[in-house]
Amino acid sequence: MHGGGVGPQHGDARARVVSLPGLEARWRRHVTVPGTGEDPPVTWHLLDNEPDLTGPPRGTLLAVHGNPTWSYLWRALLPAAAAQGWRVVAVDQLGMGYSERDGRLRRLGDRIADLGALTDTLGLTGPVVTVGHDWGGVVSLGWAVEHPELLAGVVVTNTAVHHDDSSHIPVLLRLAGHPTVHGWATSGTRTFLRATLALASPPLEPEVRAAYLAPYDEDRQAVADFVADIPAGPDHPSRPALDAVADGVARLTVPALVLWGPRDPVFQGRYLEDLLRRLPHADVHRFEGAGHLLTEDADVAGTVVAWLDSRFPRETPLSSETPLSAQGVATTSRGDSRVVRDSGLSPDSRVVRDSGLSRDRRGVRASGVLEDDRPRSLTAVLEDRREDDSPAVVALHPGSTETVTWRELATRVRHLALALHDSGVRPGQRVSLLITPGVDLTTALFACLRLGAVAVVADQGLGLRGMSRAIRGAGPDVVIGIERGLVGARIMAWPGRRIAATELPAPAARALGVSDTLPRLLARGAGLERAGIALPPEPDLDDDAAILFTSGSTGPAKGVRYSHRGLCGMRDTLAATYGLGPGTPFVAGFAPFALLGTALGSLAVVPDMDVTAPATLTASALADAVRAGGAAAVFTSPSALRNVLATAADLTAEQREALAGVSLFLSAGAPIPPELLARVAEVMPDADARTPYGMTEVLPVTDIGLAEIRDALADVGTVPGAGGGTCVGRPVPGTEVSIVPLDDGAATGEPTTAPGVTGEVLVAAPHLKRTYDRLWATQRASADHAGRHRTGDVGHLDARGRLWVEGRLAHVVTAPGGVITPVAVEHAAERVPGVRRAAAVGVGPAGTQQLVVVLETDPSVDRRSGSAPSLATPGLTRAVRRAVGADVGVPVSAVLRVPELPTDVRHNAKIERGRIARWAEQALAGGRMGRP
Repeated sequence: MHGGGVGPQHGDARARVVSLPGLEARWRRHVTVPGTGEDPPVTWHLLDNEPDLTGPPRGTLLAVHGNPTWSYLWRALLPAAAAQGWRVVAVDQLGMGYSERDGRLRRLGDRIADLGALTDTLGLTGPVVTVGHDWGGVVSLGWAVEHPELLAGVVVTNTAVHHDDSSHIPVLLRLAGHPTVHGWATSGTRTFLRATLALASPPLEPEVRAAYLAPYDEDRQAVADFVADIPAGPDHPSRPALDAVADGVARLTVPALVLWGPRDPVFQGRYLEDLLRRLPHADVHRFEGAGHLLTEDADVAGTVVAWLDSRFPRETPLSSETPLSAQGVATTSRGDSRVVRDSGLSPDSRVVRDSGLSRDRRGVRASGVLEDDRPRSLTAVLEDRREDDSPAVVALHPGSTETVTWRELATRVRHLALALHDSGVRPGQRVSLLITPGVDLTTALFACLRLGAVAVVADQGLGLRGMSRAIRGAGPDVVIGIERGLVGARIMAWPGRRIAATELPAPAARALGVSDTLPRLLARGAGLERAGIALPPEPDLDDDAAILFTSGSTGPAKGVRYSHRGLCGMRDTLAATYGLGPGTPFVAGFAPFALLGTALGSLAVVPDMDVTAPATLTASALADAVRAGGAAAVFTSPSALRNVLATAADLTAEQREALAGVSLFLSAGAPIPPELLARVAEVMPDADARTPYGMTEVLPVTDIGLAEIRDALADVGTVPGAGGGTCVGRPVPGTEVSIVPLDDGAATGEPTTAPGVTGEVLVAAPHLKRTYDRLWATQRASADHAGRHRTGDVGHLDARGRLWVEGRLAHVVTAPGGVITPVAVEHAAERVPGVRRAAAVGVGPAGTQQLVVVLETDPSVDRRSGSAPSLATPGLTRAVRRAVGADVGVPVSAVLRVPELPTDVRHNAKIERGRIARWAEQALAGGRMGRP
């Protein structure tokens, strides 16, 4: 890119010449705005990409920087927008950047008026989309509020339009504004500038840092004035102007995009929540790992341009008066909007088809899902069984058993919903549930569902850091938790009013900021019911019901928004596929299924285990849970199954007899080797062992049993498409699977169901998520095929309609000879004697990657298995190369051995290939070969 130089400019006569990487000289302009009254003319410096446009602009982006940056902040936006026909005018605010420094103190209201005078001088006509960052966000929104006749949309990045008088402003701003620090830190030296630039992650290149600093060699008075103008209190001179902007923003109905760096120490999560309360229809994208200098940390330009194309398509005439509804925006609760146009489906669509899957074994049947535009609500089962005294939930704990009947559960849910509503919880508000599976969690979840509050479920398997990122991202209004969860909320400063699941000593309650408890709320709800207070109407099926989080095995856990209709679809699909319902009590050895049991009308039994670590489930604990509920079905994760098998020798005769009565075994959450599934018979000899394939976004997608796995393996070499991955079966009722073919590692082709075509797995189903939560760009990428979800998994279909999963799209190896998917390589390596598990990864630049296999060896065969990582022995290396060459036909460049392959924290089963690839690249480059 061109690196334009900077010479003397208006108000900066002694500016040194400096390279400005990424900034084209042709974009730079100076515009003089005539004076008014006693005020003399002022000259602005701005960037304008109009020379790059090939025709009339589709509209104008008016971009405003904050303090202490300048228009250089938007340099990536100019070419990206020009390529799509959008003009960008990025200004240097007066006294900043290369605009005139006239020594005048400008407050917030002045800056908004100054910007209006500039756009008048430019003759700017609509449609205009404002773009702002930091305090430039407030200025841009102020201009937007005052120019409704020109305004088509707003984009904001890490800014604030309101500050609560009862709370402190962020510590960095307090420090910069402190009388003993303010002068030398902001205007006397470049300390404030350097501190701001240091917030970039990753750190700025030296040339980019120098470019940001260049205009501020000498005169930095406006930087100091900007800090001093922060209206921290109600008596500040700029507070009326800020309040006017905040009130005006709440009245905006134009499309809005909020982009956020959650690691920002200045504009913290509370400011995002305030913005979303004022712009409830806004599209939101949080860039995990990004911070204050968002345009440097993340692809803001690409996201803005993609959003413009989505909200203002070329084929739609655009004017500043186009109403929101005409631009394809359907508002939803709490800070996200959906483009109904993009989805290809109306909100009430229920396209449900029978996949043809049908079986009848031990009462497990699937004959299709009936079309139904009004499925029964998730809480309807509680009304149906409010007079039923049979158990609904049984939770086993060390030395005790917790049981609640359907009658008691229905009453508890009704009372808690009444009390939560009485305490101010309203439909659409978010309630984070930090409670272990059992009676209290079931009660709280179904109370939220009945009330229309959105349950935020981030299970402890994410780990403290993962949970913190998830909960902060969801921005709950209320947190209901056990003491351990509330301690985490206090330490990590998670948002939301706090309610304890149990009574706590007064000092502990005060220390944790607890405002109420579940026992007190249940008692209050009972009193409200006796007083004749009724619950509000049930939520609509298309209202948000829950935010569930992905495992985080391929990056930060993503929040997945489900509507009530979507969760009903999940319930109905599981019922139809596995014959689950009131007559099939089951043990939930995998936490998410404990909650589905109640929705299915089944007795759900939670075994005595640490839900944060599925591998803690023992055979004895499983057998005791089966006995406690007379369970006919068992749900576990693969890691839980491994430990059950490992501890089977401890089973008593009575426990073995209980497990012999299980007729259905399901293992979900991660791939399960057929040899492990076959071993289910060791402890549950009469169980139909099945493994559904799916994900948080849509569960289940396909289903397969052990006999079908063996049939599929027998078809390899004779049935087109059979082999080359893990067979996960045929689509479940109502679900359609297709494949987006790969092109140089990217899934860019047209969806197909042709056998043997490898690509990204694409799914359509009635139980599909609504959207990702506050991840607009991620959602758009996952749903670019209308009504279908890009799973991120790579696989292919065979001629019998079975899906074979070959790995994750992010993990394909782009070698010189073509794309290599990892699973077939791993299966081949794992067939080598002495290999316990394998991970196939690519090392090197995309397109020229070398295939590396990293092994975990069996300690019963390899005496070095637990020792420090190393190159595999020559003999083992030759064996792995031979096996992979014979089965997959690709060369292996290197074979490494580690004591243990790292796995995800939720399932303890998904191998973290991305982490292993980074480790292998460093190790093979001569770095220290520590554990991955």
